[in-house]
Amino acid sequence: QVELVESGGDLVQAGGSLRLSCAASGNIFGINTMGWYRQAPGKQRELVAVITGGGYLNYANFVKGRFTISRDNAKNTVYLQMNSLKPEDTAVYYCNAGVVEGTIEYDYWGQGTQVTVSS
Repeated sequence: QVELVESGGDLVQAGGSLRLSCAASGNIFGINTMGWYRQAPGKQRELVAVITGGGYLNYANFVKGRFTISRDNAKNTVYLQMNSLKPEDTAVYYCNAGVVEGTIEYDYWGQGTQVTVSS
């Protein structure tokens, strides 16, 4: 199994920047895709960005070039650089990892880190 621990969430003013980190431990060799999701109060959890083991990227439309996902395999860490933050970006941000264990793929989730963007 894999444990994911997020950090970097904070209170920031609109237009500011944050960098989220997600450190993975455990069966790191089985990790394929990693990504970031977010969930605002009363809202559905939604995908923010994903990065595959091969380095392919996919972003949600609302990112609009503001966010960048990156991955440091040596450190078993994925990052989300968030620029030009907006109040609507306020949410709990969760790290996700798709992990292959044997022939079965599992999703693992971190505990979340709070991002609050003030007007």
